[in-house]
Amino acid sequence: MIRRHPLVEQAAEEILRRVGAGEWAVGQKLPGETTLAVQLGVGRSTVREAVRELAGRRVLESRQGAGVFVVGTQPVEDWDQVLRRAAIGDVLEGRLAIETEAARLAASRRTAGDLRALQRTLVARARAADELADEEYIEADLAFHRAVVTAAHNAVLGELFDSFVPRVRRAMVDMLKLDAKAQQRGDQAEHAAIVEAIREKDPELAAAVSRSHLAGVRSGLLPG
Repeated sequence: MIRRHPLVEQAAEEILRRVGAGEWAVGQKLPGETTLAVQLGVGRSTVREAVRELAGRRVLESRQGAGVFVVGTQPVEDWDQVLRRAAIGDVLEGRLAIETEAARLAASRRTAGDLRALQRTLVARARAADELADEEYIEADLAFHRAVVTAAHNAVLGELFDSFVPRVRRAMVDMLKLDAKAQQRGDQAEHAAIVEAIREKDPELAAAVSRSHLAGVRSGLLPG
């Protein structure tokens, strides 16, 4: 019997425990909502919310007119939770993978509008590095890198980059705290080189410059 609050979370954990113990195997249908509510000692609305939560974690699946079925024994971790816990090095490695390919594609696909956006964000980044507080500098830097990803014209890379942004922002705050010599504010030339490679439609150079920049940031802050 579940007695403590919050009931939804506890109901979800109890269902998950039973799935893990083999009471309901993958592919098996769960008891009906009313039966499950009695077994767990909670209301039907609580069961409904618990099922919805576990469906979002890819343990259960609601099938219209058929019922609720077990589709996995271990919850798939929410991407936002993964990113929240990720170390700075992991975040930088993720950025390296996304932005290196984005720079490569941008050099092949960029439009005149993309070039204008890149130049505008490059100038804004330079001003922020010289004059503005860390928070404003971080936003200017992210805007530049988002412009590179946008110029790649790849929706998946864009979604991946956007999902990274909150954790990247926190990582950059941490990096600037670690960066006593303010080296991260002195790398404008590397960003300008990325823009130039994209302007010249040189995919390999654009990828190489982007990779070198982010790899350098990682090795400078996290040696070894």
